[in-house]
Amino acid sequence: MSCLKKTPDTIRRIGLVANPEKPVCRPIVREAVDLALAAGRTVLTEPRTAQMAALDVPVCRDLLTLACQTDLLLVFGGDGTMLRIAREVAGLATPILGINVGALGFLTAVPSPQLAAALGQIWAGDFELETRPLIEATGQMHGAIVTQSALNEFVITRGITSRMIRLDVRVNDQELTHYRCDGLIVSSPTGSTAYSLSAGGAIVSPDAEVFSLTPICPHTLNNRSVIVSLNATVEVRVLSDKVETILTADGQVPVPLAANDIITIRRSPRAICLVHLAGSSFFKTLRQKLNWSGSTVET
Repeated sequence: MSCLKKTPDTIRRIGLVANPEKPVCRPIVREAVDLALAAGRTVLTEPRTAQMAALDVPVCRDLLTLACQTDLLLVFGGDGTMLRIAREVAGLATPILGINVGALGFLTAVPSPQLAAALGQIWAGDFELETRPLIEATGQMHGAIVTQSALNEFVITRGITSRMIRLDVRVNDQELTHYRCDGLIVSSPTGSTAYSLSAGGAIVSPDAEVFSLTPICPHTLNNRSVIVSLNATVEVRVLSDKVETILTADGQVPVPLAANDIITIRRSPRAICLVHLAGSSFFKTLRQKLNWSGSTVET
């Protein structure tokens, strides 16, 4: 999927979505309403955001309807909010701009104090649209066929026990290795700066067409992160029969696994469309968010 070209003239209807569990979003959401209306745009929202921020604007019945009826979605929260929204609206061409009211925020591109300047760039057309693919996991889990989607990663990990799990991994039907570890992260290019980075995985440019396979605390020290094509099929078989094993999508959708369950992970046919403001870049974000030498962190 590729994003449809948007211009200042085509971005007339603005959808607002916020994390309803973060009341700190309320003033910045209300500011977005004022800025959009002052610029002659129509503003819509969905029920939970309307209630949280006490908005007096048209309310669509749900998030999917909102995305279908608007030309731009403004998402207020942290990366967790962006991940949830991405899974729900994936496959639509409606572009998304994340407003960071959270902590680190790799997906929420705009710090909340810079909202007015960011919207000014939108109205002026100083932006590009960027497609980010999702990944999907399918398999028979506890006897039921399950399909999950993720923007960042899938993690197969142990439960509350401190014992390691055992996983067999194949790529394109070729044996990769047998892991004894706390878990395995299979991340998209977008997800390389999330859990995979914390586990020692490589930082991957979001336009790289690759999966990163990163073991969590592997028993063998020479197990390292492996990079394979995003068009590859990654198959993970659970071997552990006495240790609780869980599959999670973006850290938000847990599914219990049993011994001999097989999870197949591949590129999803669905994608999302992100707004890329002029003057910003992935590498600039890295320097700022990770506080690399020679960089300053914008607030």
